[in-house]
Amino acid sequence: MTIDDLRVFAAVCRAGSLSAVARELHCTQSAVSQHVKRLERELGLSLIERHPRGVVPTEAGRLLQAAVATGLGGIDHALHRIAELGRGEGGSVRITTGATSIRHFMSAAVVAFRRRFPQVSLEFQTEVSSRSCLEAVTAGRVDLAWITLGTPVRGIGQRPVVELPWVLAVAAGDPLAARARIAPADLQDARLIGLPQNSVARSQLDAWLGASGIRPVFDTSVADWDTAILLAELGLGHAVVPALPQWQGPGHPDLRLLPLPDLPALTAGWAVRDWDSLGPLARAFADTVAAHCADEPAAP
Repeated sequence: MTIDDLRVFAAVCRAGSLSAVARELHCTQSAVSQHVKRLERELGLSLIERHPRGVVPTEAGRLLQAAVATGLGGIDHALHRIAELGRGEGGSVRITTGATSIRHFMSAAVVAFRRRFPQVSLEFQTEVSSRSCLEAVTAGRVDLAWITLGTPVRGIGQRPVVELPWVLAVAAGDPLAARARIAPADLQDARLIGLPQNSVARSQLDAWLGASGIRPVFDTSVADWDTAILLAELGLGHAVVPALPQWQGPGHPDLRLLPLPDLPALTAGWAVRDWDSLGPLARAFADTVAAHCADEPAAP
């Protein structure tokens, strides 16, 4: 077996589709299949099962997938560090996060970092969830992942950076807009704009609501916090979101953010494979973002 065989197999498991990997690698589906078949011949076991909607790894395939994710991730990380050393003062930092996180948490830090390291390239990869960000870290495709922190993940180091209290976003003309705070009972039977159910933020919110005996109705689903805020500001519903400074002030005259003090705050921060082996440029970027987050004005 070759490293290319293992890379292609890992990509197939991740995508759940031979054709999707073929498009990603700009080759034929048959070529992708040959990589997998070569591994299966050498191991003497089937590694994937074909279904009408794609492929899934077998038990043996899952074992190999886990090993490949760890092994290739370490190799890719080492190769990236070696290339960074070869470029001297240059190099790159690879970051993955959600679509709106750069604007909310990193905009000032990116400017400061670029002034300090003008020759360094910043490579941002947008993912749809914290889970996919962690997969990118594990696979060695990125150095850093900015995520909503949840339960510990084996093989991943998490470092909290900022606490995000929750607020209820409503339009200025909403009957709730005059409230000083929102209690759990105020959300009973409310119709809320919600993030996808597989997101860490939504999971934590659902757990808190369930423990409080609250049963709101999530009748609108969005992919990110900014879209939820926009719909709430337009009067199309209420949104439970973290309190972020960019949503306060004259830029949102028709928006009100009402504190939810009984709801435990979210924690956002960095996830990496190993802090001790993190390159100096990636570490400098992580520290720069943390410093700028600490300088942000306090939430209401």
